[in-house]
Amino acid sequence: MSLQSKQPRAKKCRVQECGASFVPTRLGQVVCSPACAIIDAPKSREKARKALAQIERKEIKVRKEKLKSRADHLKDTQHAFNAWIRERDAGQPCISCGTTADVQYCAGHYRTTAAAPELRFEPLNVHLQCNRNCNMGKSGNLLGYRPGLLAKIGAEKLAWLEGPHEPKKYTIDELKALTAHYRALTRELKRGEAA
Repeated sequence: MSLQSKQPRAKKCRVQECGASFVPTRLGQVVCSPACAIIDAPKSREKARKALAQIERKEIKVRKEKLKSRADHLKDTQHAFNAWIRERDAGQPCISCGTTADVQYCAGHYRTTAAAPELRFEPLNVHLQCNRNCNMGKSGNLLGYRPGLLAKIGAEKLAWLEGPHEPKKYTIDELKALTAHYRALTRELKRGEAA
């Protein structure tokens, strides 16, 4: 049994104006002649430039990720969590004042992140709240928030929320996992709306 090397198959020249059939003499050859290579060169150059730019963007993203501090990761997680809260409570009235007006809404914490940082990412502690009036204008409007929260989650859960909690210090890996988790939940809710 003799081993013969495979003969390359004939290809069609990539230059449309030519379209000639040729047998490649080297690996990766896509044109039939040097003349066609000159015609094809600008197209290949643009493709190579785009590929290099994409690689560069990925490398920059990786370098930026390595430079992030724990505080940067905490902000990312908070942003993902708040986006999920807004999506989860979309269409509901403001927890504090009950408005359904067409205003900007945010994720309002019942127990603030300064007073109870351990409840920062607790879904029972955060609900849709009108931004300008209640969250910003009235510093969370706690006088309106508590009755709305009582009606929404019940007395037992509210008592747990107002009780003492173990302090939490999230690691960077935990924050990354939480960010990915809440982004996935947000995507899932958005897909459910689209269906």
